[in-house]
Amino acid sequence: MNGSNFGGPAHKTGKRSLYVAMSVMALILLMAVAGCSKEEESPTATAVPASSDGGSQVASGVSAIAAERGLTEADIEAAVKTFVPSGTHDEYILFASGGHSGQMLVIGMPSMRLLKVVGVYTPEPWQGWAVGDASETSHILDGGDLQDGTELTWGDTHHPALSETAGDYDGEWAFINEKANGRVAVIDLRDFETKQIIKNPLSMSNHGATMVTPDTKWVIEGGQFPAPLDGSYASIDEYEEKWRGVLTMWKFDRSTGRINYDESFAVETPPYWQDLCDAGKLVSAGMIFCGSFNSEMATGGIEDGNPPLEAGISQADMDYLHIFDIDKMTAAVAAGKTDMINGFPVISLETAAAEGILHFAPEPKSPHGADVTPDGEFVVVSGKLDPHVTVYSVPKIKEAIAAGATERDPFGVGILDFDTVVEVQVEVGLGPLHTQFDDQGYAYTSLFLDSAVARWTLGGSFSDLHSEPDWELIHKTPVHYNIGHLVTTEGDTVSPDGKYLVAMNKWSIDRFNVVGPLLPQNFQLLDISESGTTMPVIYDSPIGIGEPHYAQIIKADKLNPWEVYPEVGWNPETQSLDPRAVAPGEEGVTRDGNNVTVKSTLIRSHFTPERVNVKVGDRVTWHMTNLETAFDATHGFALPGQNINLSLEPGEHQTIEFEVTDEGVFTFYCTEFCSALHLEMAGFFMVAPN
Repeated sequence: MNGSNFGGPAHKTGKRSLYVAMSVMALILLMAVAGCSKEEESPTATAVPASSDGGSQVASGVSAIAAERGLTEADIEAAVKTFVPSGTHDEYILFASGGHSGQMLVIGMPSMRLLKVVGVYTPEPWQGWAVGDASETSHILDGGDLQDGTELTWGDTHHPALSETAGDYDGEWAFINEKANGRVAVIDLRDFETKQIIKNPLSMSNHGATMVTPDTKWVIEGGQFPAPLDGSYASIDEYEEKWRGVLTMWKFDRSTGRINYDESFAVETPPYWQDLCDAGKLVSAGMIFCGSFNSEMATGGIEDGNPPLEAGISQADMDYLHIFDIDKMTAAVAAGKTDMINGFPVISLETAAAEGILHFAPEPKSPHGADVTPDGEFVVVSGKLDPHVTVYSVPKIKEAIAAGATERDPFGVGILDFDTVVEVQVEVGLGPLHTQFDDQGYAYTSLFLDSAVARWTLGGSFSDLHSEPDWELIHKTPVHYNIGHLVTTEGDTVSPDGKYLVAMNKWSIDRFNVVGPLLPQNFQLLDISESGTTMPVIYDSPIGIGEPHYAQIIKADKLNPWEVYPEVGWNPETQSLDPRAVAPGEEGVTRDGNNVTVKSTLIRSHFTPERVNVKVGDRVTWHMTNLETAFDATHGFALPGQNINLSLEPGEHQTIEFEVTDEGVFTFYCTEFCSALHLEMAGFFMVAPN
């Protein structure tokens, strides 16, 4: 890796001591510039003497540590690049899927410190997210239940997306899909909490979601596995006739911070397997590009002697890039050219083909990503079984659509001529998957089989940003191991930052301590700030929560999260003052028949009231308000025996409702260490027999 020996055995060369000494001095200088020796930031730290003797002593000490641990110059340089002193903040924030955990991860960069796990599709106890049936957050999770009422308590998150204004991240909202059950969630980045979960009424699974249009008017949900859209049964022999794919367009309302279900719609597609989608921008604004595979319409059946799915799906040299026109979609919806399926408006495949809503361009072979360049002029497609990336020209695509397609697929969708719409193919390596971009005119493609990140040059408007020839492979950095997605800082926007890249590796094998047969995935941080062949790996970060798939990275100063809620009595679900909020002096327990209302306040270090008496069979409505207004003054509320656990951040109000079924004495307590008398912050929930 460009001379780097990061993560491997040290090479004890004669130059090593010189390298270490030079790096140590650089480390000292950087620490001084960062102010990490300032007394007010690190009261217990020993200040580095200003004299040259003091500097020599520190250099000697660090040099000894480096020698003892077998560290190279590259190791020390990597540590300096990723070191963020305690009390200082990361420059970037990475939002990553949590895979099988069903959550979203928030990670600081370049430190790669895990800052938060956002509860989305799975109960998350620390935040009291959707724990039990009593809380309001459980009702949000219930919004994603199946149409027959089946409760879902796990999810498989894949592709988070940040809201955009004019094609740039604006730091207001995040969206994330759930592949296993076809769901989409909305997260408010003022408090980093999930506000809405929607179950797709047409599809049991999704994959190419949840990318947004440049103004976040639409949240795009591409399906993956085709099936009858109405949820009915159709035999495998009826695959071509009755099975269909679907692209769903969710209308997002910024004023409410919610997806407007009633203004959303879907487009029926052939039963090919859709993969990743990307929205056009600038030159390609108003277009959506989705990769797909299984143009063969293979259905497997290895148990019957048929070719297995992976073989049948991988036979053809070409699959189809799906090209959607948003204006033509919305015009068809406005004209009433939709069918209602499960109560949801759907543009039929026939209408999509006839109205020019959907076109295909051939793409090689078993493609994964479909990634739009920052200027919107090109779409990069990677075929997993083709060593090239194929670069499509959006102006050429538009011209070909205007000229009319001369070939059609079995469902009547126009197929554009491959040679007419392709700008160039660049050979990058084995197993290309996904491409991101920087501010130097480079593109970066993950190579699954090579276990490497390829850097190659863009042409067109990017030619002046680099000195190398256009459309040429420049370098490959090995990563560990079998990289899937990758992400660059603000790499999905019209103005990428460059600087860092995160390789999201599927395997870690020997990188970390063995913790049993199930090993973590590995996020590796690459420094891509320099041009040419310099792009070393500088950090390994195990992700032991699931299999993350995709991420987006935003400049931290674009986020404006609340430190405390705006007013005491704030309801995070509605993002407004709750009329049920309890003020000091209003606390108490009242009974109306078997309906019991409890009004409580929480403040360091007590609940008011501390004694709540009820009877078996009572229906309890419990209003709780955290009166704190200090930064980080969170209180928890755990009620044993009732499956209730809440997190009440400063100023937050929550209301829970539950029925009492068992007699006994239950001690409720604060779960968030809040003060010296935290252990004393408790009370008694006493249930008498009826």
